[in-house]
Amino acid sequence: MADVDVVSEIVIQRPRAVVAAWAGDPANAPTWYVNIQQAVWETEPRVAVGARIAFVARFLGRELRYTYEIVDLDPGARLVMRTAQGPFPMQTTYTWEDAGPDATRMTLRNQGRPTGFSAILAPLMATMMQRATDADLVRLRALLEADRPPSAPGAHTP
Repeated sequence: MADVDVVSEIVIQRPRAVVAAWAGDPANAPTWYVNIQQAVWETEPRVAVGARIAFVARFLGRELRYTYEIVDLDPGARLVMRTAQGPFPMQTTYTWEDAGPDATRMTLRNQGRPTGFSAILAPLMATMMQRATDADLVRLRALLEADRPPSAPGAHTP
């Protein structure tokens, strides 16, 4: 069971393969997640089970550093990442499905169980995460529906 369980979805007017490839590449996260400032591959920079990516983010006025590991991947359909370390255990799941000709429904789910003092803030965290995630998906849609998605300026390789 998770104390924080936030689900957002959006329809993007691009083919599923395009949306999944771009949104599912953790190196692009600083471009479309407002709170993520940097993504650094700790393993070979490719989206694959076992790959690890360190993120630097700002949330609720604090800098957070955490590492996600890709734990499940069905290319073009599903990507699941879990924190390998960080402020509290978190799992992020992306799913993509066709939503008509050249359109994709993307669902983003964040589940976690804050510990210690953070556990007291779980309801506030869930509300703030919902707002941020909804806004992130709107930003992602705007980027992908533009003529060309931008490169990921905050992404780095080891």
